[in-house]
Amino acid sequence: MNERFHELPEEDRPYERCRRYGAQSLSNRDLLAVILRTGAKGRSVLELAGDILRLVPEREGFTGLRRLSLEELSLVKGIGMVKAVQLKCLLEIARRMAREEAGEGRYFRMASEVADYYMEDLRHEEQETLLLLMLDQKGRLLREKYLFRGTVNASMLSAREIFIEALSARAVQIILLHNHPSGDATPSAEDIRATKRIAQAGECIGIGLADHIIIGERSYVSLREEHYL
Repeated sequence: MNERFHELPEEDRPYERCRRYGAQSLSNRDLLAVILRTGAKGRSVLELAGDILRLVPEREGFTGLRRLSLEELSLVKGIGMVKAVQLKCLLEIARRMAREEAGEGRYFRMASEVADYYMEDLRHEEQETLLLLMLDQKGRLLREKYLFRGTVNASMLSAREIFIEALSARAVQIILLHNHPSGDATPSAEDIRATKRIAQAGECIGIGLADHIIIGERSYVSLREEHYL
């Protein structure tokens, strides 16, 4: 039988402690246990939460969990695919909330500022990920949009999709970012060709491509700084 909170000793009931003292009083394990709600056969919900947290170094906490795949999460005894999906969605909500809060009114004027801000998100991605930033004339971030994850074949980058998004955000300029999972941020010949093609398309409709930044392992390359734009 799955173990619920009322079957735990009172001092180990995070739900009750949250009601009394607030969610900020709970540890990472407690918070995760509240989300999981039930344990597994022979494992309390708190023990199950601890099993999940031990999948990543303690210093990484929920940030580390966010990088785990559904398959890795579902391998924990007591965590099936349904709970794994629930956890991934919750962690993504938290990431988006933090990004939205931090991004309000943020200005990007230099490639280093963009790279610093997105480095931790992108350098851990195991698949290539393309991100579109939409900005006003002064470089204020209006909206960000993950266009796709997977194998980023630069020759297939759709200028149409990019500029439909930019127009809907009323952007005056855009920045493209994508990562190289190999860790080497050196642009490929196709990266350079696609960048020039998209820049030319933007000129036709009055939306400038301010930069295309490639993220590697704690490194980046700005195609603007490398004079490809």
